[in-house]
Amino acid sequence: MKNTRISNLKYAAAPLALGLALISTPSFAQAAAAEEEAPASEIVVTGSLIQNPNLVQSTPVNATTAEDIELLQSNVAEEILRELPGVVPSIGSAVNNGNGGASFVDLRGLGSTRNIVLLDGNRIAPSGLSGRVDLNNIPLALIERADALTGAAVTTYGADAITGVVNFITRKDFAGLEVSAASQLTEKGDGNTNRIDTTIGANFDDGRGNAALSIGYQQSDPVYQGDRDFSKVQISSFTGGAGGSGTTVPSRFSSTRPLIAGTSTPNTDPTVANGGVRQINASGQAVSTFQTFNFNPYNVFQTPFKRFNIFAQGNYEVSDAIEVYTRGMFSKNTVDTIIAPSGSFGGTVTINLNNPYLPATLRNQFCAQNVGAAGTYTARISPADCAAAALATGRTDPRYREVTNVTLSRRTTEVGPRISNYQTTVFDYRLGARGAISDSIDWDLSGSYGESENVQTIKNYTLQSRFREATLANSKTACQSGNSACVPVDIFGPEGSITPAMAKFLTADSSTTVRTSLAQVRGTVTGDTGFTSPLAVEQVAFAVGGEYRKYGASQASDLLAKTAGELGGAGGAAPSIDGGYHVYEAFGEIIAPIVEDRPLIKSLTLEAGARYSSYTVAGAKEQNKTTTWKAGGSWEPVESLKIRGNFSRAVRAPNISELFTPQTVGLTNLGTDRCAGAAPTTNANLRAVCIAQGAPAGSIGSITNPTAGQANITVGGNLNLEPEKANTWTLGAVFQPDSLPGFNMSLDYYNIKISNVIGTALPGDIVAACFGNITAASASDPACTSIRRNPITGGLDGDPAITGGLFGPTNNLGKLFTDGFDLLANWKGDIGFSDLSLAFVGNWTRHSKFNANPSDPASLNRECVGYYSVNCSFTGSIQPEFQTTTRATFGVGEFDLSFLWRWIDTVNYEPQAIIEDGGDAESVLAKFRTIPAEHYFDFTGRWKATENFSFTFTVQNLLDNKPKVVGNTIGSTSFNSGNVFPSTYDALGRRYGIAAKLTF
Repeated sequence: MKNTRISNLKYAAAPLALGLALISTPSFAQAAAAEEEAPASEIVVTGSLIQNPNLVQSTPVNATTAEDIELLQSNVAEEILRELPGVVPSIGSAVNNGNGGASFVDLRGLGSTRNIVLLDGNRIAPSGLSGRVDLNNIPLALIERADALTGAAVTTYGADAITGVVNFITRKDFAGLEVSAASQLTEKGDGNTNRIDTTIGANFDDGRGNAALSIGYQQSDPVYQGDRDFSKVQISSFTGGAGGSGTTVPSRFSSTRPLIAGTSTPNTDPTVANGGVRQINASGQAVSTFQTFNFNPYNVFQTPFKRFNIFAQGNYEVSDAIEVYTRGMFSKNTVDTIIAPSGSFGGTVTINLNNPYLPATLRNQFCAQNVGAAGTYTARISPADCAAAALATGRTDPRYREVTNVTLSRRTTEVGPRISNYQTTVFDYRLGARGAISDSIDWDLSGSYGESENVQTIKNYTLQSRFREATLANSKTACQSGNSACVPVDIFGPEGSITPAMAKFLTADSSTTVRTSLAQVRGTVTGDTGFTSPLAVEQVAFAVGGEYRKYGASQASDLLAKTAGELGGAGGAAPSIDGGYHVYEAFGEIIAPIVEDRPLIKSLTLEAGARYSSYTVAGAKEQNKTTTWKAGGSWEPVESLKIRGNFSRAVRAPNISELFTPQTVGLTNLGTDRCAGAAPTTNANLRAVCIAQGAPAGSIGSITNPTAGQANITVGGNLNLEPEKANTWTLGAVFQPDSLPGFNMSLDYYNIKISNVIGTALPGDIVAACFGNITAASASDPACTSIRRNPITGGLDGDPAITGGLFGPTNNLGKLFTDGFDLLANWKGDIGFSDLSLAFVGNWTRHSKFNANPSDPASLNRECVGYYSVNCSFTGSIQPEFQTTTRATFGVGEFDLSFLWRWIDTVNYEPQAIIEDGGDAESVLAKFRTIPAEHYFDFTGRWKATENFSFTFTVQNLLDNKPKVVGNTIGSTSFNSGNVFPSTYDALGRRYGIAAKLTF
């Protein structure tokens, strides 16, 4: 069968829409009229009608068709891509704490910022400061295919396509009406999801034009962790017992201060075993046996979600030489994240000893430490003076005493859970024209503009300034501040002691708005050069073009969000940000058939391309100019076998968040603190380091590990960042034997190395840089002194206004590396009683390594394939070594039965993390160090009731597999939630779905 090039106007610009190459790809089929009769073993490539693009490319492509999407019955694109081996789950519907109202894809586990998401081969407006496309906005109803090109596509789509491209291809020339509705429910009766889509399209003017409109609505309910037996109680990964947060109810207090002047005695209360940290029990007594707060029941495994979207596209042949086309999309999404109640998370307050709610026992314990007159420090006071202070009438009373710099940890359950409501509105419009310059050369020119607005409104958050004001009260009706709106708050009582009036005073809503925009113009000229190799028939094809993109982004926060430590449990301030950059690019590609139809060389084709980019960043002193390129090709020794390979040099410029974010204190994950416990009391060098980091001398011996495994970290952008650089190559083979009609298989090796990585060191790396060899650590070493501790408790958590925590500046020091193999196999045929379609996708990831600073001999080359820990969540959830997905679909008459089997290899706790935890004696429990291999089975049945009406019934997680419990402090907060890893392992349980589709 001879390869033919399709060059008529109708298909001239098809390569751009395919998401595979800018150059027309040789086809294995003949004319479009013969497609329906083409044998199953042929790969039909006629313009935009590729059945399996993976088989004709020099780089591997995993295609998810509309048929696959219908069988999965998913609401959003992120859930579909999460099923693919080699894709590491990123932020999505299974992420609650850390979800900013969007969902992303992470190809190869190297981060969601290192791949590009396209719609019909074109970029769309990003959502957020990091420049990523929110997958919640992809209009699934009109998607014909989703191509995951898992190799660098630097000259085709952009220099920043380091790990690849996900390209969603929409249906073209849609004519008719299609209405579909679907609903799902878990076996527990929760997690209901609903989806309805209506698509209408028509051809007009004798087929010269086509227009289509799709309108959709999707909705999902939350699934609470308290509604699953394995996640009702937060479990400590270190003890195996009930864990939780130190911000609890009743309140915890710590008033440890520096050493008493002129003595060597730590300023702690000898009656409190842990040196000054105390909690009120149900009887109003201050005790040192702590009760933690179980936050799991408030959190969710599935975030509630609503989306309304409109998508329209059209094209019209103005003449035989020019066609105009347009596309517009609008989407409004609402995502709620729900976490445990707010409160004072180690914020500082001043407590007057005549506070009407202060229990006598706690007052006496405060008196055993330093208390003084207003604004002063004194030595410990006598019991008589302490009792007299309780009777003081106000600050002017000589008997008045107060305790300053008290860290207060009080969970305000009376207020209700913290809710972050994210409303994202996106629109994107494209207009273009294409046509033919000659019989063999085509042109395409288009421009687009899009904007995204994400408004975060947080509710039920308490304000630390209100706690400070409301705890200074001489009576139950008036605060010392004289503010008539102030309501004195009982922070000393049990749950329920905060009345509705108190709660109303403590709380206020806050909002942050993030706006992004993308304007772009793109032009290409593609076709044949007119030159043919002496040993080939097909001409050398080319593509040249230019592109301009302008990005803008801003974050506007109200005063509450911008004030560090003000919103209780918000994790840090949300500074105002404003930045942008633009880029000019020129690119070119060629595909050159070198030899055709010769012995042992059915075809030999070479490919090459280059892209020049010039970035201008607002506020930067210099432009960044980069050149990226690719070289590859394919060799068919016989018609049934193709050997292919591709090498690319890619770069990724820093995004707006990495450039413009001011230095702020946020949260990171850290289970153990080297300064915690008794270790610094027996190691003088360790003690000196802890004190140099800001720990009060009086806190040594009583420092605790970070609450709930979350430590503070100081991070920020850097205008001096340079682009990342990556070398990526693939080598593989495609096999389509004539002896086995309907069968095809591909095996590909990929290798990606990234230097000048834009990022920050992992928590374990930051700690190891100082504490890796504590006998040699110096109290003056910048790696140690850059860590800033809570000046009251000595810990790494607490009020972000005074506790910098770890120091993680954004830099270009790191290196990333991954490599592995992809195996794809498909077969379709008649087995007598039914048609059978088999599809297999497997991935073996050999390595996934990160080195925060290769120039430092002490820096670790951390391996994370097959491992989980707080450090191995640096880009997403777990990256297993082996993963497979197998689907078998039987077609009998009007019925289809489809079975999906997903297998995830065994994974283990990161060995290096055990060392960093302090060894086996202090590390996570052995029973939590392995997650066995997991198998998931899904069933789908489809019945075509009439020519126009069909039903689909699905059962997901058919065997109702439960995720392995590993505790809640073994990984990152985003991906280790509810004692499990819900983005990787199904936490919802068996689910039933039904869908109906009406077509005309």
